[in-house]
Amino acid sequence: MAYPVENLLRTPVEWFPAGVSFAAAALLAARPGWFFLPQIYAWPTAAGLLLVAGLRVSQALALARYRRNLRRLPDWRVSADQIPWSTRMVFLGRGFAWDQRHTQRLADVRKPFNARFRKPTRLYHLARRLELLTEHGPLAGLARLTRADHSLNPVRPLPPVGGDPVLHGVEPNEHDVWMDVGERVGHTVVLGTTRVGKTRFAEILITQDIRRGDVVIVFDPKGDADLLRRVYAEAKRCGREGEFRFFHLGWPEISARYNPVGHFARVTEVATRTAGPLPSEGQSAAFRQFAWRYVNVLARAMVALGQKPSYDSIYQNAANAEGLALAYLESWLNRVSPGWQEDFNPEARAGADKSLQEQAKKTGRSLKAIGMMAYIRDHDLHDPLGDALMSVLSNDRTYFEKLVSSLYPLLEKLTTGKMAELISPDYFNPDDTRSIFDWMQVINQGGIVYVGLDALSDYEVAGVVGNAMFADLTSIAGKIYKFGVGYGQSVGEGGRRISIHADEFNELIGDEFVPLLNKAGGAGFQVTVYTQTWSDVEAKIGNRAKAEQVAGNLNTLLMLRVKNAETAEILTNQIEEVEIVSTTAASQAADENNPLDFTDFTSRNEDRLTSRAVPMLVPADLVKLPKGQAFALIEGGRLMKLRLPLADARDDPMMPENLVKIAAEMAQRYQAAAPAEFGPQGWNKAEDPVDSGGGEPDDAYRGFLAQLGVTVEGRGSGH
Repeated sequence: MAYPVENLLRTPVEWFPAGVSFAAAALLAARPGWFFLPQIYAWPTAAGLLLVAGLRVSQALALARYRRNLRRLPDWRVSADQIPWSTRMVFLGRGFAWDQRHTQRLADVRKPFNARFRKPTRLYHLARRLELLTEHGPLAGLARLTRADHSLNPVRPLPPVGGDPVLHGVEPNEHDVWMDVGERVGHTVVLGTTRVGKTRFAEILITQDIRRGDVVIVFDPKGDADLLRRVYAEAKRCGREGEFRFFHLGWPEISARYNPVGHFARVTEVATRTAGPLPSEGQSAAFRQFAWRYVNVLARAMVALGQKPSYDSIYQNAANAEGLALAYLESWLNRVSPGWQEDFNPEARAGADKSLQEQAKKTGRSLKAIGMMAYIRDHDLHDPLGDALMSVLSNDRTYFEKLVSSLYPLLEKLTTGKMAELISPDYFNPDDTRSIFDWMQVINQGGIVYVGLDALSDYEVAGVVGNAMFADLTSIAGKIYKFGVGYGQSVGEGGRRISIHADEFNELIGDEFVPLLNKAGGAGFQVTVYTQTWSDVEAKIGNRAKAEQVAGNLNTLLMLRVKNAETAEILTNQIEEVEIVSTTAASQAADENNPLDFTDFTSRNEDRLTSRAVPMLVPADLVKLPKGQAFALIEGGRLMKLRLPLADARDDPMMPENLVKIAAEMAQRYQAAAPAEFGPQGWNKAEDPVDSGGGEPDDAYRGFLAQLGVTVEGRGSGH
């Protein structure tokens, strides 16, 4: 029977008929004669009464479980091998589809006269006060008993998750929640304030991606050690530890190396990635464009000369553009005007033409550079790149350096210390055994890459490197999008899914992130980003319209506890209103004045039902979420309430205790063969080897490994 009002907070009166039915069944079975029934009828009747008693008991227990869940939810921990996964579906957690019933229940339990159902009992508060009073006294043992987390303890402490458990307790019948893996290419955003479970939820998704055989790339600006250990443990569990790559700006001695500007589809990408982090507001925009052009000219010249661009080589050539320009102009003249050296004598010409000396003095360039430019103009020779280089040399050197002055501090930060060796790798150094990777190799080999950017130490460098990596991935997505899924891969036409997880992605986001989200789905990229508030994203981009453009390309939304209404409204503004029913008690009494009537007064009591439209959720609900709980909009706006599992790393044989074991195994893999021989143009003709190492580590590297407990005897040594 459907009742107009659902009341799960009523007194569980089912206990009384359950007890009566059970007692009657027992009496019928034991003494059927008392009821004047033969045994052949008494036993079936007793069985029927037992069924009635069981039904009533189950109904009463359901009410009791509902009330208990309003205060405390059962702990849910899963070991690594218990995390569900599927090749077709994505496991999100345990929960239910939120609808009008749950909004109604939430409104009912929050009524003032129902406060006793959601607040701890007086006995609970007394136990907490006694624990504080007896903590340092002779009754400390009693405090340990009241704090014991056991189901038989009536006053055990609530789990340290905070928030309002009512939000999940309004539905006692939860189930595993799955999402179709095809929805991942629509990209996902996970919002939640700090320490509420974003990274732990990332571990659940990353674990499934690794087990499905996806290419997995994890960006971690903070450098969360637990996340690194989880990624590495899952790679080992699936037999994919050979595909694992570890890049960490805070651990350069054991990190693999990566050149953020070394691979590109168009050479202009080098300038975009290098000059992109420069200020672009107001008058700074013009200087940024000038720096972009300067780097672009340098990059084109380096590529033409067979040099692989890197931050280090760009900085060197930016500080001494004349040397690069002369090298290119000489190479160009050798091709278009053989024998030009016989007619080229800058000293003799300068003696006859004093204007060349004055120009060299004015611009701060060498006499050779001024004479070579004069020779090219005299012979009416033209080349787009040569003309661009000559325009750079024709400017006053001091004035020109002022125009690009904002570029030098950035490049200096990227080329200082041991970190510089990671992002400006020396491809021909046989003494550096650390591997070098690029994204196309990672995708082709089905790799797993953990990128730790150490943003707490230097957030600016972390942002530059992260942005450059995203730009590199966007370039590769463009190639795959143009040439088809499977481009550059050895797995056939199907290709591999590329799962990108970006924790604290507001630290990494830039203009290149928009096309990555907008176009990369067709290339098999599935991006999951994690951040605290959407205001962080707007502040980083500096443009609300662009931030909304990013949000429009994130089709799946999962929101944990947030701290401001603006972020919460991203979800609440996307869900509809529902009607809830409220009950109003009405009482009426009236005197009768008719002396001929025996009735002195009349009374009337009634319950009036009224309905009103309310939001299905309000921002305040998302502010009160306990840790490890979330609301999710999946598969076209289906609202789900989720409870996330806590991954239990205890007794996991694959989980390294700390970075020492990871360092040891990484050190073993770095003892590889010497790098392949590349000619001057070799880097542009073939992909770089992933393991481009060889030889033995230097004394500094040995000392670092010794601090981690790793002993390196020689090539191929163990630990």
